[in-house]
Amino acid sequence: MIHIKNKRFILSVDSKVKDTAVKNSKPTDRVIWLMLIGEALVGKEPEIAHIDLIIGNKDGPVGIAFTNSLASLSVGHTPLLAVIRPNLMPKPATLIVPKVTVKDLDQASKIFGPAQVAVAKAVADSVEEGIIPEDQVDDLVIICSVFVHPGAEDLEKIYHYNYGATKLAIKRAMTDYPPIDKIMYEKDRAVHPIYGIRRPRLWRPPYLQIALDIPNLVETKRIVDELPQRDMILLEAGTPLIKRYGVGVIKEIKEIWKDAFVIADLKTLDVGKVEVDLAFEETADAVVASGLASKETLDNVIYEAHRLGIYAVIDMMNVQDPLKLLNSLEENPDVVILHRSIDREITLGEEQSQLELINEIKKEAKKAKKKILVAVAGGMRPETTRNALESGADIIIVGRYITQSKDVKKSAREFLEFLGEDTDLMREHIE
Repeated sequence: MIHIKNKRFILSVDSKVKDTAVKNSKPTDRVIWLMLIGEALVGKEPEIAHIDLIIGNKDGPVGIAFTNSLASLSVGHTPLLAVIRPNLMPKPATLIVPKVTVKDLDQASKIFGPAQVAVAKAVADSVEEGIIPEDQVDDLVIICSVFVHPGAEDLEKIYHYNYGATKLAIKRAMTDYPPIDKIMYEKDRAVHPIYGIRRPRLWRPPYLQIALDIPNLVETKRIVDELPQRDMILLEAGTPLIKRYGVGVIKEIKEIWKDAFVIADLKTLDVGKVEVDLAFEETADAVVASGLASKETLDNVIYEAHRLGIYAVIDMMNVQDPLKLLNSLEENPDVVILHRSIDREITLGEEQSQLELINEIKKEAKKAKKKILVAVAGGMRPETTRNALESGADIIIVGRYITQSKDVKKSAREFLEFLGEDTDLMREHIE
C-alpha cells in the first residue's frame, strides 16, 4: 500500500476484475492505485518548456503505462529514462516521452542532454525537499511528457526552463493543484497564449446587451468599433441585421471585437435545431427563440443549444404568461427576455408588472434548483436602468439609445455606470 499524505486520485478494484494485481484478492478487499497528475509551462519561446506528468505506483496503471512505453518504441518519440548523469537515475524512476517528433540528431541531442538532466534533477530535488516522500521513492514511477521546440538553441535555457517546469508540475501533482475554486475563478478570465482570445460566459451579471438592429453592416461595424471595450458588454446581432446579411454577420462582428460575446437574435419560430446549428457554425455564443413558437420548437432550441455548449435564450415578447410557458418546457433556457416591442408603448403599470415578473421567474427557477438570467428590453434608458437592476434584472438590452447616438461611447457609458467594475480591474497576477 502506498501512503501519500496529500490528496489523491484512487481507483478501487474488487476480485471480479481480471488483473493479476487483484486476482487473488477477497471480494471485500480494495486495491488502491495512485495516480497524481501535474502540468506546468515555464519560460519563453523558442526554449519554452511545457511538462505534463503522471506519478503513480509501480503495480498500478501508471506502472503498466511506464513499462509499455519503455518497451514500445515509436519513430520520433523514443522514450528515455531521466538520468542525472550516465549510469545515475533519480528515484522515483522517471520516463521522458518527447512531445515533438525528433527528426534529426540535433533535436535528439537537446532531449538526450539538457532536457533529460533537467527532468532528472527536478525529480531528485523534489525528493530532497520533501515534495515527494523519500520513503516512497522505490514504490513510485513518473511518466513525464517533455516539449522541446525544434528551433530551441540555448542549451542553458532548455535546462533552466525544463527544470523549473518539471519541479512545478511535480509539486502541483503532489498537492492536487489546481483547487476547484481556482478553476472556477479563472475559467472565464483566462486567455490562452496561443489562441489569444478570451471566450466569455455569462457568469458575472449584470450586463449591458447592445442590440445591433441597424440593417447596415458598415454602420454596424462602426458602432462596434466605437463602443468602450468593457467586460460587461454583450453584442446582439439583431434580427434585421441577420435578415439582411445572414448569420455570417456574427463572424464579421467578431472580427472587430474578438473577445465579444455575440447573441444571434434569430427569433426562431420553427425548425429550432436547424437554426441553432446555423448560428453555432458562425460562432454565435447564444441564440434567441421567440416565446411564441411551439413548445416542441422551444424544446428543440434549448436541447440543441445545450448540446453544442451555447446559451439558449427565449424572448417573451407578446407572450401572455411567461411563467406558464417556462413551466411547460422540458428544460429551462439560460436567459429569458422580458421584452416590449418597439411598436408598442408601455404604461407605468405595465412596466411595474414587468419588473415584478423578474422576481417571480427567479423564484420559480430557484425552486427547481436552476439558474436563469433575466433580461429586460424595449425602450430602455439610463433613468429606467436602475429600477430594472434593483428589481433583479441581470441583463439590460439597449438598442436605439446607443446605436443611433451621435456619440456611441458616451451613450454606452451612461448605462455602464450602473453595472460595476470590469472583471479584472485591479487584479494582481498570482499563480
